[in-house]
Amino acid sequence: MASGAAPHGSSEVPALRRGLAVLRLLATRPGPVSASAIARELALPRSTTYHLLAELQAAGFVTHLPAERRYGLGIAAFELGSAYLRHEPLERLAAPLLRRLVDRVGHNAHLGVLHGNEALYLIKERPARPETLVTEVGVRLPAQLTASGLAMLAYLPGAHVRALFPSAGAFVLRTGRGPASLAELRATLAALRRRGWAVEDGFVTAGFASVALPVFDHGGRPLAAISVTLRHPCEGEPCGADWPELAVEVRRTATELTGRLGGRVPWPPAR
Repeated sequence: MASGAAPHGSSEVPALRRGLAVLRLLATRPGPVSASAIARELALPRSTTYHLLAELQAAGFVTHLPAERRYGLGIAAFELGSAYLRHEPLERLAAPLLRRLVDRVGHNAHLGVLHGNEALYLIKERPARPETLVTEVGVRLPAQLTASGLAMLAYLPGAHVRALFPSAGAFVLRTGRGPASLAELRATLAALRRRGWAVEDGFVTAGFASVALPVFDHGGRPLAAISVTLRHPCEGEPCGADWPELAVEVRRTATELTGRLGGRVPWPPAR
């Protein structure tokens, strides 16, 4: 009995992987997809594709749209995503890592995500002697001014960035510093990619600067960003500091969180 169970179980693993690949494909598309397109993109036989879709449809993870001859995600997929949000895995996994980062560097650390063209702060960890900042949990700031926002924008497609900042009115400044146009933002993001980390020097609050790196999902897309903010008086134009030693520590934390989330870092981790 036991000897016959193993082959059956092992034969189900490839089917499970293929079913998950179908769901992942549907999740990355802006709308429903035909069975033929799914078969082609996943290099699956059509018969296998239809069988997988039928099983996923029966379980509620896929819905069939007969009039369009296409398939989309079903209500069970939505419920799964909603459960993921209720469990708050990003915040739960990030909190102890940020605490250790703060203990190492002695400055405030944040976890932020993009919310449209703004950076939204989910977690803030303070050192023993905290400094007063505007970046509290729940605060939203213009993404092109924050190190967290810049770190995430740098790894989005150019068309996505352009859609987030469609006109001059989308560029809100707080201190007179920071990108004030799409051309300036593109130049800032290009410099960030060459450097390897994001820096803002007085863009959000005069006398403070931040260093940030993104956290990535399984497809190498920016999911969040980790930043450290420090006091840095700098009158007039930005001083040109970029804090590479601090960036090493932030990168270490961002890379570890990416790994814990099952993400993929699209750069070689710093040694």
